[in-house]
Parts: sequence; C-alpha cells; structure tokens
Amino acid sequence: MPEDDAKETQADEKQKISRPQKIYLKDVSFESPNSPELFTVKWEPKLGMEMDNSVAVLGDDLYEVILTVTATASVNDKTAFLAEVHQAGIFLLKGHEADLLQRVQQVYCLNTLYPYAGAALSDLVTKGGFPQLLLPPMHFGALYAQKQQQNSDAQEAPSSD
Repeated sequence: MPEDDAKETQADEKQKISRPQKIYLKDVSFESPNSPELFTVKWEPKLGMEMDNSVAVLGDDLYEVILTVTATASVNDKTAFLAEVHQAGIFLLKGHEADLLQRVQQVYCLNTLYPYAGAALSDLVTKGGFPQLLLPPMHFGALYAQKQQQNSDAQEAPSSD
C-alpha cells in the first residue's frame, strides 16, 4: 500500500490545475460626451473595439489576469460613447511549465473572462441610453498562436545594421 500512496502523490504533483478562484470587475468607465444631441440623430454608428490584458503573480500558483475591453461608437464623426471594462479574475494555475503557463493565461483565462467583460460592457452601454452592444465571438487560441508566430518571425528577421 505505501508504494501505491507514493505513486498517487507523484501523480498529484504532476496534475495540472487551471481554475478560477474569483471573477470581478476591477475598473469600468463610460463617457457619452455628445449626448443628448446624438440621441436625436439616426443611429448609424461606427464601432471600434480594442482589447488588452495583463497578468500579475499573487502568490503560489495564484495569478490575477485582467482583460481590458474598450468600445467606442461614433456617429457623424462625433463620439457617441466610449466604454471600457477591466474584467479581472484570480486563477489557480498549478503544475504548468513556463511556456504552457503563458498559453493558459492568454487562452483559458481570457476565454473565461471575456463573457463577463461583454456582459458588463453591454450593461454600461445600455444604461447610457444606447442600443445593446454585443461583442463578437473571440478565439483567444488563434490570437495567441498569431502572436507567437509574429514573435517568432520578428526574432528570425535579420537585423538591419
């Protein structure tokens, strides 16, 4: 039996864990600089969206991951609204090698946070008097692969001295 216990302990040590511990809004911002006059014109907005993220180490295997989503709408070259959400989460990420850990943070964690960010952003925009804003589906795995390829290409490119 003690031999079985030793094998079980080794298996537990090698087990990979990726689990959200807490999901929360870290910061929100909403501006509608040209209201109420934009409420009186035909609603044909130009929409823009930007995303960013950051990771902070909190302690043993605990990480804070923050997804920042900024949405801007303009009508007739006037800003209708600018809304920004910093959706955060504390994640237990255990047993991952360094290169895999970054992928887990950039794919799994962001996939977890994105629906919350979308709901918070839509709520802000709607409460600001504008039509519901639905974020498009996002494939963080493909974005991560693209970023890795760009980094690889940049390292392989000859430097011009």
